[in-house]
Amino acid sequence: MNHLKAVVFDWAGTMIDFGSFAPMGVFVEAFSRFSIEVSIAEAREPMGRPKWDHIVAMLAQPRIRAAWEAKHKRTPTEADVQAVYDVFVPLNEEVVSQFADLVPGAAELVVAMRERGLKIGSTTGYTRSIMERVLPLAKAQGYEPDNLVCAGDLPYGRPTPMNMYQCFLDLQVWPAHAVVKVDDTGVGIDEGREAGCWTVAVTLSGNEAGVTPEQLAAMPDEDVQKLRAHASDVLGRHRPDYIIDTVADLLPVLNDIEQRLANGERPKG
Repeated sequence: MNHLKAVVFDWAGTMIDFGSFAPMGVFVEAFSRFSIEVSIAEAREPMGRPKWDHIVAMLAQPRIRAAWEAKHKRTPTEADVQAVYDVFVPLNEEVVSQFADLVPGAAELVVAMRERGLKIGSTTGYTRSIMERVLPLAKAQGYEPDNLVCAGDLPYGRPTPMNMYQCFLDLQVWPAHAVVKVDDTGVGIDEGREAGCWTVAVTLSGNEAGVTPEQLAAMPDEDVQKLRAHASDVLGRHRPDYIIDTVADLLPVLNDIEQRLANGERPKG
């Protein structure tokens, strides 16, 4: 009998969109519509949060806040957040289908998990309108999770555990320690840990690395190791139970968790 019952995955940077590129250019473009220049690095910093909260966090960054105040002669307001958000969402809807390729190894992982009888859940910082563009593209590649919890579905999202609680209900799984959360962002790890789940951080496919598979393959081993170390350091601050390169490396982790559960161990939380 399996002690492990389900794995809940993030989407961009974890299961699709290697390097988590879809939102980056859109944030840059959305802010430019308000005459504010932001960098890709500034756009990446709050990744994983619901997109409204992401914009709030960007506007709270000292340089961006100062630029906004200089241009608009006021501190950013909730109405300003809404205005940027209203530009961002349709722009992201337009481009997200270009960034929906599964991370290498993800399709094979799904097959192996189904053979074990594991349920597959998912949470995301994307809105449901954005994910409606992604779901059929993922399905065509062999990935169709058993549920989806989007930003805006619940009153509170990441880093609270609410999305995970919804997954427990949707998937009809319990206790929390029978579930694993896999994510490439700190707030995504936080939501799993706060819910009492095992957590697995992915480094090289995600936001902290921010490279394409082709760029990664062309890098010298030394540079790859530096990138891995950087992402591991950032994500390690959120205390995941495991850190791996990509979901292609997940099966041995699931085997280890299964054995630890059999031994009576629990996530460190």
